Amino acid sequence: MAEEKVPMTVEGKRRLDEELKHLLSVERPTVIKAIEVARGHGDLSENADYSAAKERQGFIEGRIQEINAKLARAQVIDPLSIKSNKIVFGATVELEDQEASKRLTYKIVGVDEADAKTGKVGITSPIARALIGKSIGDEVVVHAPKGQIRYDVISIRYE
Repeated sequence: MAEEKVPMTVEGKRRLDEELKHLLSVERPTVIKAIEVARGHGDLSENADYSAAKERQGFIEGRIQEINAKLARAQVIDPLSIKSNKIVFGATVELEDQEASKRLTYKIVGVDEADAKTGKVGITSPIARALIGKSIGDEVVVHAPKGQIRYDVISIRYE
C-alpha cells in the first residue's frame, strides 16, 4: 500500500524545513548537553534535571521523526502555478455569509498549516471540504456545530 501524499503549500514546506533545521542544529545539541550536565550531578533516580532533559529529548526526537515523515510524503503545491476557475487546494476564497451579509476570506492549506486566526483552513476541515470544486457565484453550505451556514463564493485567487 502506497503512503498517502500530504498536500502542503510551498510556504508550509519551508516552515517545516526551518523547524527541522532548528531541532537538529539547536534543540538536539542543547538537550544532549543538558543530559550530560545532569548526569554529572550524580544519582539519576532522584535527579529532576536529568528526567526533564530526557523527557525533552524524547519530544524533540519524536518531532524530528514526525517532520521527516511529513516531508517524505509531502506533495508540495505552489498556488501560483494553479490555473483553475474552481476552488482547489491552495485557493484563497472570498465568501459572503448569506445571513450576516459579511465577507470572509479563507485560504485552503495543508492540515499542518491551518491557522484560523489568519484565515488559513486545513484541506480536511468542514469549510474546505464544502468549498472544493465550487466556482464564483456558487452557494456553499457548511455543516457547522451551530447548524448550517450558507455562503456565496465572491472570488477565487491563487497567490
